[in-house]
Amino acid sequence: MTAFALDDPLDRGSGLPGPGRLLRSAADSVPPSGLVVLAIFSVQLGAGFAKELFAALPPSAVVFLRIAAGALIMGSLVRPRLKGLSWGDWAVGLGFGVTLAVMNLAFYEALSRLPMGIAVAVEFLGPLGVAVAASRRRIDLLWVGLAGAGVALLAPWGQSASVSWLGIGFAMVAGACWAGYILLSSAAGRRFPGTSGLSFAMIVSAVVVAPVGVASGGAELLRPELLLIGLGVGLLSSVIPYSLELQALRRMPKHVFGILMSLEPAVAALIGVLLLGEILHAQHWAAIICIVAASLGSTRRRRP
Repeated sequence: MTAFALDDPLDRGSGLPGPGRLLRSAADSVPPSGLVVLAIFSVQLGAGFAKELFAALPPSAVVFLRIAAGALIMGSLVRPRLKGLSWGDWAVGLGFGVTLAVMNLAFYEALSRLPMGIAVAVEFLGPLGVAVAASRRRIDLLWVGLAGAGVALLAPWGQSASVSWLGIGFAMVAGACWAGYILLSSAAGRRFPGTSGLSFAMIVSAVVVAPVGVASGGAELLRPELLLIGLGVGLLSSVIPYSLELQALRRMPKHVFGILMSLEPAVAALIGVLLLGEILHAQHWAAIICIVAASLGSTRRRRP
């Protein structure tokens, strides 16, 4: 849930200080496909650690820790410029931030009710829908049907106690917000220099999430160990993967980037098994494979 379809703003200046340029130089030595894979694992590791925090904090409080940490780090590296913004710039920036907040709140609520692989697979219907909606190919109807079959396999018709309708509903809301995030991030990339659009959106998102996060977390948010884990989740889930993806987008075609990102539900399921011990049924793996295959098909390079 990072820079899935974002126009690359690094073409107009990274806006990063000296350390940021050094990190970019180091990233240039890694193949772009490797950067995307590292970003995917970083995001899903962050989600896994966040889910472990649910034993001490409600999901909304964990979202607040994640977004606040990410906003603090991004804001210190890239200070968004507010002077001279047009009304259109403000609308895009605020909409981007609110969408980011709702997307994370809905996803973490889904994560608290579903295994990681299932939550990410359902949420992935958002970017899949954007890809299909932008296409005029008849074969894309096949990918829609394949994704629908995956959702049908995930639906708790009676025997799947590990899956809840409410969790699937939250994941679908997160997916819809992810679709909006893709469109708004592209607009922000055109209106804000460098990565300042993301920095602006994350600050707005932190402000939006703060009331519900602080109210639900209360004094537990001040525990040093939880703050430290929250900082790690913010780094793994936002700052590190976003930076890696932007570096990859500078050096690889977007359709290749999209194909690699299609592996994210499978990686989420793998992290869920290894980190959280979430053993999925055969039908759940079949559903994840259906959604990954639909995403791979929809991102195949189109003929000119």
